[in-house]
Formats: sequence, C-alpha cells, structure tokens
Amino acid sequence: MWTADEISQLCYQRFSELPKRGKPEPGREWTLLAAVVKCSVSRNQEKVEKEVVSLGTGTKCIGHSAMSSKGDVLNDSHAEVIARRGCIRYLTEQLRMAVCGQGSTVFCQGEERGKWKVQSGVSFLFFTSHTPCGDASIIPMTTDSQSQPCPPIRSEEIIPNGTNEKAERVNLKRSAETQTDGINKRLRLEEQEKSEDELKCGGNLVVNLTDNPAQTPTESPRPEGENALTNMVLKQRDNALTQQALQDIHRTGAKCVPGGPEDPLQPGLRYHSTGLLRVKPGRGEPTLSLSCSDKLARWAVLGFQGALLSHYLQGAVYFSAIVVGRCPYSHQAMQRALITRCSEVTALPAGFTVQPPELLQSSLEFAHSQAQTEHNHQPGQGRVSPCGAAISWCAVLDQPLDVTANGYKHGVTKKALGTSKARSLICKVELFHSFLSLLAVTDKSHLPESLRGKELQTYWDYKQVAQSYQQASLQLRSQAFPLWLRSDRGLLQFH
Repeated sequence: MWTADEISQLCYQRFSELPKRGKPEPGREWTLLAAVVKCSVSRNQEKVEKEVVSLGTGTKCIGHSAMSSKGDVLNDSHAEVIARRGCIRYLTEQLRMAVCGQGSTVFCQGEERGKWKVQSGVSFLFFTSHTPCGDASIIPMTTDSQSQPCPPIRSEEIIPNGTNEKAERVNLKRSAETQTDGINKRLRLEEQEKSEDELKCGGNLVVNLTDNPAQTPTESPRPEGENALTNMVLKQRDNALTQQALQDIHRTGAKCVPGGPEDPLQPGLRYHSTGLLRVKPGRGEPTLSLSCSDKLARWAVLGFQGALLSHYLQGAVYFSAIVVGRCPYSHQAMQRALITRCSEVTALPAGFTVQPPELLQSSLEFAHSQAQTEHNHQPGQGRVSPCGAAISWCAVLDQPLDVTANGYKHGVTKKALGTSKARSLICKVELFHSFLSLLAVTDKSHLPESLRGKELQTYWDYKQVAQSYQQASLQLRSQAFPLWLRSDRGLLQFH
C-alpha cells in the first residue's frame, strides 16, 4: 500500500514546493514539520493515491495572558496543531462541496438526514518530522541524541519579570543534568575524534542506538595491528558509554498540568514521570496548550474533525496511522503516550470509538530539523534557534497558504492588530466563520438534527450543542484525562 519513507518523502517534497516566506534560514534556524495525508484506494484495490491535504510547521506557543476573547489569535503554533487546523479548513471546504452537489473527493451522503460520511477507500494518516512533544518524547537515551521538540526554556530566556520559582526550576534541572558530568569529562575528551554522528545531549555523550535493530550501529573496525590490551580498553570505554546512555532519558520541556503529579526532577531515569498530561512551555509564562502527545491521544478517541464539523458527520474521522520522521524515537513510548492511556475508555456514543492508529517511523530526516541545522551551521551565522514563523498550507481553492508569527499573520503591523487583516486563516474565529458559511449554503430541509430549531449565536453555543461530541469528550475526560485543561468560557463567546 505505502511505506513510512514514501509518506515522509511526499511531505518533505510538498514543503520544498512552498514559497520561501516563513521557512527557516538554512544553517541558523530549525523547525518541525507535520502533515495530513489523504489516501484513496482504487476500486480494484490495486492502486493507492496519496495526497498531502494539510501541512504545518512551527514550534511556538503563546502564554495565557496573550490569549484573546475574540478567537483571533493562534494559541498553539506547534506543527502538529497547525497541520490539524489546516485539515479542518480542508474538510470544511469538502463538506461545502458535498452539500452543494459539487462532488467532494472525501465525503458521501450518510444514512441519517443531514449527515455525511467518509467515502469508502478514503483514509487519513498523520505525519510528523519529530516525536510529538510531551509524554511520547520521554524515552531512554538509546537513540540519536537530538534535542526534543519542546526544548526547556533556558534561564537567559526567562523574561525579566518572571518569578524566582521559574528560574529555580530551570536551575534545578541544569543541576540535575550536570551531577554526573565529572566521570564523563574524560570520556568526552577521548571521544573528540569520533564521528559527528555522536551528538552531545545534557552534557553526556550518547552513542547512536535506535529501537530498530536494523539501524543499530556495529562496532567500528579496528586496525589489524592493534594489540589485545588496546582492544580491551576501547571495549570497556564503549560499554561505559552505552551504560551511561541507558541510565538517562530524553527530556521534554512540557510541564505537568497543574493540580496533578509532578516530575521528580531527579538525575537520570527519574527526572520525569511518564503517562501524565503536560502543557507546552512558554517564554517565562505558562501556557494552556496541552502537549502534542496529549492532543494526538485525544484525537484517537474524539476524531480530529472537532466539535463543529461533527454536526455534519455520521461518525468521527480518525487517523489510520501516525508516521514519524527520523529522530529520537521509541515505539514503546509512542504506544504509551498515544494509545495505552485511552485504550480502556468505554460508553462512547454512536459514531465514536477508541481508534488506535498504526505507529511507524521513517528513516528519512527533515532537512530543517534541529540536528541537521546544527550540522550545517557555519561560523558567523549566529546562534542556532527555532524559527519564529509558522506555516499552514492546505488543499483549498482560496488562499491555501497562511504564514503566522506570535499567533498573528506574519509581517502584520501593530496598527492592524485586532482587525481581520491580522488574523490567521486557521484561528478559531476564521474556522468558525467557515463553518457558518457551510451552514448558510445548507438547505433547511437538510440541516443536521443537532442544529434544527435552535437559537445559536456564539462559537461556544455551536460547540455545546454538538451533543454526541460533548458526550464523548466527557467520557474521555472522566475515564482517562480528568486533569485536561479547558478554555475559559469567556474566551469562546465570540461571533
């Protein structure tokens, strides 16, 4: 049907075809890439057409105080979230085409009045160039020692008016990371001649191991003339390095949600607790954005279509597979974070089910990953840093490309803030207006039952009357994610 490498290559190619605007500066800036791919199986089952329908890049989130009651700011600009929001824009247009009789390539009429369903043979899979931030990124250091997608905020990046508690937590983390450095300094000096493929992480040199046995490196060949004593010393050193790697984990900058268990912050394997909900880090200020691991787990139960589109759909739309690019990866951690935590959720309404995706990894790395950017960095380019812009592209007819920074359109002036000119095409209020346009072209006799005879005005109103979706969400929260953070109602009362 398809391979993980085929999917990653398709997504990388789609990204390369986009204009330069919003892309990271080669050798100095890095970013993350995510995409939604539509797969269409031919009737004779002999051919699969693969198409990128939504693509996103980004690594940033805004703090709680920057959130808007107008729904005009992107709170979460991580690539996975950008790609999913772009896909909602794509699905809304496909539903509009179906309702208007213009021939959707995704939907066909369902059995219930006013309802639509995904066509037979059509499925969606999710691609991300890096392990999702949060729980899926907490993995043993037995893989390529690259940085994680939610890097902790450095102490010099904490804003001046940040609290002392934040600075203390950062310093505590750095102290825990360096407690084992003493024994490693000599090892690092001895290893300076080794390949650049061995990267430093948290002050420790980590050998290049993977979960995939096919990718596990073999011991470098020794010159024939080396004596037995030298071989023994080298072997002991390699064993020490491997053991050292196994005694630490990759760390995520995503913090445990308030009110629940916290990370022990102990050196090595006990730095993090696993299986917990986490919020993405902000620059000196907490965010309310759950980690991408948490969101992907949620989409495996509620679908990725959201509450508004569920009015029109006979059943939730799920990702059949999640493909991760070449990066630090653990199938066990992915299984734990994205599937196991929600595997026993029951009593879901009709149209919803626990739908675990197939988990795969590609051997192809994103050209603009942090590791590749650091490898290609040249003297004089300045410090390597994450790209400040986020790109959204989706397969819609009008304005498919949307580039943002700090939650607003990229390059917008301060004077334009608060106006429609500053809004991203995938912010809440724009997606809501797209939904209202779909509603406007729907004949009253074909309106979904959940929207009939109701006086609805705000974004909040339309979300709340999606009864099946809200019931499924309630079951998920009560059984798996009781600490899931919910947006303040006052932030959702826009028109």
